[in-house]
This record gives sequence, structure tokens and C-alpha cells, in this order.
Amino acid sequence: MSKAFTRENDSAPDDDEADDPKPLPKGVKNYMTPEGFQRMQEELRSLLRVERPKVVEVVSWAAGNGDRSENGDYIYGKKRLREIDRRIRFLTKRLESAEVVDPTLQKNRDRVFFGATVTYTRGDGTENTITIVGADEVDMDRAHVSWISPIARALLKAQEGDVVDLRTPAGLEQIEVIAIRYPGDTA
Repeated sequence: MSKAFTRENDSAPDDDEADDPKPLPKGVKNYMTPEGFQRMQEELRSLLRVERPKVVEVVSWAAGNGDRSENGDYIYGKKRLREIDRRIRFLTKRLESAEVVDPTLQKNRDRVFFGATVTYTRGDGTENTITIVGADEVDMDRAHVSWISPIARALLKAQEGDVVDLRTPAGLEQIEVIAIRYPGDTA
């Protein structure tokens, strides 16, 4: 058998394993805000109805041009099609397993739960504000952190004025909860 037809690394992931770039830890629920769920649905819809058909059209056109081995449109198009299909599988799996939690319906607003926006101070006096969201909604530019992140786990169930321990690579750090807000709260 030619070496070209063997896998050099037998432990290489299958295509399905590569679909999940950020796997959730075992036994962890896939909580999501309604907004995050809607964004993922819109991305999936766009990939299926707009982007994938365009790429398929280009690949079909390029395939009709003859020699595919040196046809850049065909080669790039097939690669892009694999990326789109991988993303579609990932989004479909995540949307199927999602448990949508609406933070506006939170009854116990004096404690930190999923969807809360929390302002806290660190030991050095710096003040930070984060919003606790689902694993697929993380956006550091908007200070949205996953509910399974160390900072969120430290803050969960805390109340204003509580001092909680945050485990960091540098060691244990104490942070104090200053304010808790939920979507729909009047400021």
C-alpha cells in the first residue's frame, strides 16, 4: 500500500471531533441567553441560505473549467465548503443542546446568577464589571465571561458586599462584590 493512503498519525481526530473547537466539560449544561441563542440561529441560517449556496455555485463553476488540480477557485472553494460544513455541524449541535435561560425572569436579583452583570473590586482597588453568559457567548471586548470561567464560578450566588475567593495562577485573590444588575433593571 502506498504511504499516501495511510494516516501518519492514527490519533488524529475524526472530522466530527474537529467540529467542536471549544468542548464543554462533561456533565456541564449548555446554558445560553435568548440573545446568544438567536445570534447562533441567525449565523446558522446565514451559512445555510446565503454563504454555502454561493460557495457551491463557485465550486460548480470551477469544476466545469477542466483541470481541478491547479484550479485555485476549485481548491479554495472546496476548502471553504468544508469549513462552512464544519461550522454548520458545530452550530447545530450547540443549538440542539442549548438550555435557554432568560436573565430578565430571575426572581432572586440580590444574588449573582446566570445573566447577571456584576461589578467587583480586586485587592488592589481596581473595579471591574462583567456579565455572566453562556460558553458560546464569551466576548472579552464586551466583558462577557462564561458561567464556567473561574471568575464567574467564584461570583455565583454571592451578594452585594460579599468578599469571595478567586483562584488565579498567581494564587488566591479576594474580590468584593459591589453591584449586581440584571437585564431590565432600572438604573
